[in-house]
Amino acid sequence: MSAIDRIRRWPLWPMLWKEFVQMRRDRFTLALMVGMPAIQLIVFGFAIRTDVRNLPTVVLDESRTSESRALVAVMENTGNFRVTGTVAGRAELEDRIQGGQARAAIVIPPDFARDLKRGRGAQAQVIVDAADPMASSAALSGAALAAQVRGAELSGAAGRAPPLEVRVRPWYNPALRSEAYIVPGLIGVLLSLTMILVTSLAVTRERERGTLEQLIVTPIDKTSMMLGKIVPFVLVGYVQMTIVLILGSLLFHVPIRGSLVTLYVLTLLFVFANLGLGLFVSTVARTQAQAMQLSFMLLLPNILLSGFMFPREAMPKVMQVASSVLPLTYYLRILRGVLLKGVGLSHLWMEGLMLALLATLILGMSVFRFSKTIE
Repeated sequence: MSAIDRIRRWPLWPMLWKEFVQMRRDRFTLALMVGMPAIQLIVFGFAIRTDVRNLPTVVLDESRTSESRALVAVMENTGNFRVTGTVAGRAELEDRIQGGQARAAIVIPPDFARDLKRGRGAQAQVIVDAADPMASSAALSGAALAAQVRGAELSGAAGRAPPLEVRVRPWYNPALRSEAYIVPGLIGVLLSLTMILVTSLAVTRERERGTLEQLIVTPIDKTSMMLGKIVPFVLVGYVQMTIVLILGSLLFHVPIRGSLVTLYVLTLLFVFANLGLGLFVSTVARTQAQAMQLSFMLLLPNILLSGFMFPREAMPKVMQVASSVLPLTYYLRILRGVLLKGVGLSHLWMEGLMLALLATLILGMSVFRFSKTIE
């Protein structure tokens, strides 16, 4: 028996062939799935702007004096910084920012207090993750305000030139371009939109046409049927992602500093998690209209709570907990980490693990409910 004959006898093959043929015949839907991300990328990339407050901040205090601690307190009181801990050196500082545990760092040199006492002025530095340009704006305003307030305290008279300067050094996006931050996030949003919405509509369309019952009575086992339903959309998801990456690089000059292999591998976990959500919607909805409404209900929290538009650190604790069950929350960190910071699995393994757990849980629940509803 030839290899082609073995493939044709594979239980999964008839389902895959049927889905690809149906996808080829429905050219309008296929064109929407491939063309819509490009349109939405251009619209959202130019239109979306956000603000940032309460930046998670680490402190590298090489002075270790009351003057340096006072400066840190003043900077935290501006509301732009939220000190989460201290670091022992530059290497740990860089590791914290690359890993996403901190979005800014306050660096106070060893001779800070000595320079203040000699009256010749002192300098401190704020390093900010400028992959988010709004974070840089918050750091700039916070640093300027802290220098003014603390300088006035030290000089003893408001209005005199403060003997203190706090410089901001942006990392990863020194030009502070907002599209460099928005475009990678749009990849996750657009993938979520397509995977959840199109998958749920595909299953409910089968149910409305009566073809789902016909598939049930065929010799195809349920696992093959489920895989046959979602595998074509995995390929469509990768096509979408590739299109957005190319357009983002050409139109918005978004850098790709990390490994695309790492990004594509971790994307598979994210795609499966969203396909599971789409299947879950299809087990609840009986019509395509219901599936569309339920899908948009799932998409709205993804956009508002995942960190795509608003920083999660500024949200109430309840909302932060709620957002931790959204696959997009972890995928956004992967996208921005790989594309803008060039980090690898050593910093992203936790996000990958969470995506794998969520994908397994969501797909398991979806298969369980789907198996019950197709009996």
